[in-house]
Amino acid sequence: MRILIEKLRSLPRLAALGLGGVVLFIALVYYPVGAIWLHHIDDTETLDLAAYHTEGESYAVSTAIALIDREVNKHRWVSSDPAIFPGALLVRMPAFQRGIMGSIARFSIEMYDQVARTRGSSSADTDLQKANGLLNYSPYVWLFDFDTSWLPTASTPTQYRAGMESLKSYNERLAKGNAVFERRADNLIQVIDRMASDLGASSAAIANFVDTRSGLSLPGAAELYYTTKGRLYANYLLLEGLRKDFDVVINERQLGPAWDQLMLSLRDGLRLDNLLIFNAAPDSQFFPNHLATQGFYVLRARMQMREITNILMK
Repeated sequence: MRILIEKLRSLPRLAALGLGGVVLFIALVYYPVGAIWLHHIDDTETLDLAAYHTEGESYAVSTAIALIDREVNKHRWVSSDPAIFPGALLVRMPAFQRGIMGSIARFSIEMYDQVARTRGSSSADTDLQKANGLLNYSPYVWLFDFDTSWLPTASTPTQYRAGMESLKSYNERLAKGNAVFERRADNLIQVIDRMASDLGASSAAIANFVDTRSGLSLPGAAELYYTTKGRLYANYLLLEGLRKDFDVVINERQLGPAWDQLMLSLRDGLRLDNLLIFNAAPDSQFFPNHLATQGFYVLRARMQMREITNILMK
């Protein structure tokens, strides 16, 4: 009886030790190791489209499909991970992914509004209409979106996959001659103008952050830096696709050198990478301001986009 009583008394202590072990495992192994395993910023400058593109399809749309598939299916979409998953600890990777998807979503708007119509007043492509709505979905939804409902809802990866399938459907119909892709100069102007406006918004966000939060402030700097990096990266690859799609227009207007300069600026900007993202005062003697450096390339690329659209309008 005495032995039984001693064992019963030791149960709370054993339970506490077991709980402590679980907490230590979660804190020291599950979250850090899981976050390291998930973390991947894929800024490869050449995208293999062999599995995503066939003759007659749009290269830019194929690029968008490949990027969505890579970030959502192959690398895992982590922005919507709740606190129970290690991905919730990450900052740079989800910011980079959101930047990529933000640029693709904007591109889908121009495809739907302009490029896939014979004229602005013609009917919209149904596949691109679906893709436009799905790809502009909130990047943060897991199983619930309490801003809209307390009931389970479609997750961000689910919506992005559906948007990707709609882009595939459009491209397949385009290859068969059952969809429209107007390779006109005015359409190219609209697409590049949209990209330039997005870069202008990124530049304004950087300027505001530098003005209001400079002084070695790290919180938030890395998130803004990698969101902008994602936008530069996606625009770089989409523009490579657009150059092939609009090769006749670009050659007729002798835009090759100007286009090369734009791509160089985007490439220089997306290649920036630092272990720590400092946001020191711009006139600091001892510490850099990585956001200000990135902002230079953003503004340079935006200016070159405007130069290209000015040439196209002549």
